Amino acid sequence: MNMWRSVESWCALWIHRHQSTINFVLLVVAYILYLLIGAGIFSAVELPYEKELREELKAIRRDFLNNHTCVSDAHLDKLLARALEASNYGVSVLGNDTDHNWGFVSSLFFASTVLTTTGYGHTVPLSDEGKGFCIFYSLLGIPVTLFFLSTCVERLVMLLSRRPVSYFHRRWAMSKPRLALLHATALAIIMAVIFLIIPSWIFLHLEKNWNFLESLYFCFISLTTIGLGDYVPGETHSKGASPHPQLYRLAITVYLLLGLVCVLVVMETFCELPQLRRFRQKFYRENVRDLDSETTNIIDRDHMSEQLAETADHMSPSDPQTVITSVSEQAETMRHNGTSIPYIPPSASAVN
Repeated sequence: MNMWRSVESWCALWIHRHQSTINFVLLVVAYILYLLIGAGIFSAVELPYEKELREELKAIRRDFLNNHTCVSDAHLDKLLARALEASNYGVSVLGNDTDHNWGFVSSLFFASTVLTTTGYGHTVPLSDEGKGFCIFYSLLGIPVTLFFLSTCVERLVMLLSRRPVSYFHRRWAMSKPRLALLHATALAIIMAVIFLIIPSWIFLHLEKNWNFLESLYFCFISLTTIGLGDYVPGETHSKGASPHPQLYRLAITVYLLLGLVCVLVVMETFCELPQLRRFRQKFYRENVRDLDSETTNIIDRDHMSEQLAETADHMSPSDPQTVITSVSEQAETMRHNGTSIPYIPPSASAVN
């Protein structure tokens, strides 16, 4: 009996010591399982449509050869192969009255999709010189773009997330983790309306061949930098359908850049949530001895601020403003002294 208790105690101790590693392994298994489930669902949904499309193309090809006996099978294959090759380079045998793919504005749109790693793939360099320059341009431009976006996102997060949360935390004496979660949710909803719903409605009216789901699909795929390239605005516009195709393409470029910045702001806001930080800590173990003194002090101050906020949130004094001032003063004193003494509520005389 004692042996089983000792084994159970040893197992419990081992699990406790390696809890973060176990959680990480479970996370890896869950992610692989998520990939497998997604692959199974995509295969089950899309494979019947692919088979139907293949049968339809075979029937069209067979009918064309039967109705045009002067055309040989080999010549038709050569024509189709060349047409498909040109289509992969953004040149279609249909609608060749549209503007060129490598005008200045179209090239600007291509450069933005390359540097933001969206990469639709509908327009690619035709020449060897263009391919070589694209490698050099991307090698230098992608890190610069990431630096530029991170700088913009940091300033916007400070303006749109940290300052409002700190202001309302002082104003309402509300728990900061709860307030940050509400703020992040509201910010995500507002950004979704501005950069997903409204643009989808606009594309619905500008792109005659798109429905609302396809417009929403394009906006989401583009702003998340997935960029599948199956839907690209302006590709179906002829000169008669769009009087200002270059201006339209330029507006789309500006929209994609602004939308990408806002998506990154929302993601960074959620990543800074205290709830998410605590959840991430379940999957790795921080060795405090390996951290420098400044990082350790920052972590201690964060924990101290959260504890003070939770303490103030659970108290119900007669004068809320007095408690808020007391909490702020004690937090500032602790930060100055580098101590982590517990918060002491004010006495009744001090409150009165």
